Amino acid sequence: MARHFVSEAIRQNGDSLFAAAFGNGEPPLPARFAWRDEDLVVAAIERTWRSTNEDRGDTYLARHWFEVRLADGRGATLYFDRKARRSAPNWWLYALSDAPERDEKPG
Repeated sequence: MARHFVSEAIRQNGDSLFAAAFGNGEPPLPARFAWRDEDLVVAAIERTWRSTNEDRGDTYLARHWFEVRLADGRGATLYFDRKARRSAPNWWLYALSDAPERDEKPG
C-alpha cells in the first residue's frame, strides 16, 4: 500500500460530523470532505494525536491529527490547524494511501 504526500487544503462537504470524534477535546471531524474533484467520506478513525509548537518558552497546541479510513478503502492523514487565520483553511489532507489490495481467489 503506497502512501502519497498531498499537503492540500480540503473543505467540509455538508453538515454531518463523524460521531466518533466527539468527547476527546478534538475539533469535530466532518464526515465528508471535498478534495480536488473527489468527495472523501470518513468511514473510521484509526488514531489521533496532537502536535505542539514552542514560542518564547511557552508550549501550545498547534495541530490535531487524524489517521482515518475512507469509505473507498483508502487511508488518509488529516490535520486541523489551530493557528490558521480566519480566511485560511483549517482542515488539510496531509497524505493519502492507496486502498489495500484484496486477494481474490477463484471460488
